[in-house]
Amino acid sequence: MIENRNFSDLATKLRSLCVFRGLLSDEVIAALLKFLDTLGSARVSEKVDAYSAFVSALYGAKALSLAEYVRNIVFNSENIYVVSIGSGKTVSDILKSSVREELEILREAAELSPDSLKEAIGWSGYLPAFQAEKTDLASEYFRRTASIGKYGYGIYAKYHMFRIDGSGSVIPVLNPDETRLSELIDYRHEQQIILDNTRALLDGKPAANILLTGDAGTGKSSTVKAVVNELYRDGLRIIEVKKEQLHEISAVLDALSENPLKFILFIDDLSFQKDDDNFSALKAVLEGSVSAKSRNVVVYATSNRRHLVKEKFSDREGDDVHFNDTMQEIISLSERFGIQITFNRPDKKTYLDIVHHLADSKGIKYDSDELDNAAERFALGRGTRSARAAKQFVDSLV
Repeated sequence: MIENRNFSDLATKLRSLCVFRGLLSDEVIAALLKFLDTLGSARVSEKVDAYSAFVSALYGAKALSLAEYVRNIVFNSENIYVVSIGSGKTVSDILKSSVREELEILREAAELSPDSLKEAIGWSGYLPAFQAEKTDLASEYFRRTASIGKYGYGIYAKYHMFRIDGSGSVIPVLNPDETRLSELIDYRHEQQIILDNTRALLDGKPAANILLTGDAGTGKSSTVKAVVNELYRDGLRIIEVKKEQLHEISAVLDALSENPLKFILFIDDLSFQKDDDNFSALKAVLEGSVSAKSRNVVVYATSNRRHLVKEKFSDREGDDVHFNDTMQEIISLSERFGIQITFNRPDKKTYLDIVHHLADSKGIKYDSDELDNAAERFALGRGTRSARAAKQFVDSLV
């Protein structure tokens, strides 16, 4: 029988964590610690209760393997070591040694087996099980940190699509758009321009901000998200910013400036009123002001308006003393994007090609002429042919 003293030693070791101390507040690790503490002198019923609470926390985290769970939280940990590595700073031998020692402690915890814990409890009745396995935690961790520009750390290691919440914090999108480039028909030339520019960003080369304009429903935002789905394993992340949050971009860029990953700040359906306060905020970012410039971030924006600012004919007859300067200021914002791509509305042939491709991908059996006629009626009913209309039509068939 395994001595309970060994488990008490493990509990003490876990409490000695420093670099990875934040993991002690993790629900599963906290429940494991509480259980290990009961093995010293608690009654069997208390041990059973604490053990089951620990396994319940593991199940609640949608995990069956303790080793896999520990690996994930270790890899996602945002600590002084990975932050230093990510920002290119030299890491001291003292810190490296601490990391290696703590990874050994976490490996010991990760390799606990339900059989050994049940034996320590001394209970012959039912106890929930979990998967036990060996892990070379230190080797995996140092391999990932050596390629930290690809894997990242913290929430950016776990997710690849984000948004800004009402408080200005970056939070993950838990159910991201999974559109792939292979699912988007036509616009191959436009997609390639975005891909090439984004790959330049990932390679540390100069990359331009991109403005995607064109008719509604032509797949502008879907293309951007599909590019991210194509390249996130290479270290690409996307943060969606609403127009009314543009004044917070500077703070976001400051937070990302030393992150080893590459980011797209994505602004969908962008347009401004003439006197919109957010106009100047975006202009500052695109111009690369001292507070906003960042080597690892580009701005991709979509708009149905090429000049971005809603302009009335009366604006052209305004009473501004320097009228021409004012108009140039209004239309110049779009020119601050290094690349401008136009997504034109598809013609009838392209629209029907999209319909056929989507119908095939959904496994729909159809007569070609009947499908074409029905798709045309659907488009005419909405007053436009577009990739969005094609998808809506096929979805209606499903």
